[in-house]
Amino acid sequence: MSIDQTTYAELGEIAGRYPQARSGLLPMLNLVQAAEGRITPEGIEACAEILGITAAEVSGVATFYTMYKRKPVGDYHVGVCTNTLCAVMGGDAIFERLKDHLDIGNDETTADGKVSLEHIECNAACDYAPVMTVNWEFMDNMTPQSATQLVDDLRSGVEVTSTRGPRICTWREAERVLAGFPDDLADEGPAAGHASLVGLGIARERGWTAPRPPELGSASGSDASKEAAVEQADTGRAESETKIDESGADTKHEDDK
Repeated sequence: MSIDQTTYAELGEIAGRYPQARSGLLPMLNLVQAAEGRITPEGIEACAEILGITAAEVSGVATFYTMYKRKPVGDYHVGVCTNTLCAVMGGDAIFERLKDHLDIGNDETTADGKVSLEHIECNAACDYAPVMTVNWEFMDNMTPQSATQLVDDLRSGVEVTSTRGPRICTWREAERVLAGFPDDLADEGPAAGHASLVGLGIARERGWTAPRPPELGSASGSDASKEAAVEQADTGRAESETKIDESGADTKHEDDK
């Protein structure tokens, strides 16, 4: 079965975004997964034809990155961080619980096609360890109990919202977003949490700022004002969106124990 014409046209659209079309290969592979549910031989051939490279070159990229799958993925791809801090905080226990609960192993999918499971490396979210992801959206401060409830909710069709992001969409929908076709959910949910902003708060209380490179010299008054405005714009949204009731969060996790 060949790639449908709509997907083929969108693959070409992605390639056209870049001065060097080959630079679009990664999002093109994401689009193949969105359309086909995995990386297929037909998808590889389509990418190769559009980019003017060999199928072997495309396959070499697709097999290098673990985010590209060669077998069908569930509607919800669940990742459990088992790197150092998450493992120490309970990531290994969560992963083992989910394997037993779902009756699948690493990089496998449940018989109903709903959930895939993968142990993943550091997600740069150590302040919320142990961390899981669902279709690449964060689920923070997890426990074996909350993890099993999460996958049960996903399988039963309950709407789930990520801890620092939007409601969870399907894996194919998420892959389409990664291919560069927005789903208009980018502004849904907080972009950062309290723990991630603690350092920023301390720096502001103490008047700390990042040092300027020596070659730039000291900032003039107007330049300093502009820099402060840019910094405020970059961080203000995250701070305003972060409305975490820490006492409530603590209670939740006490209930999970």
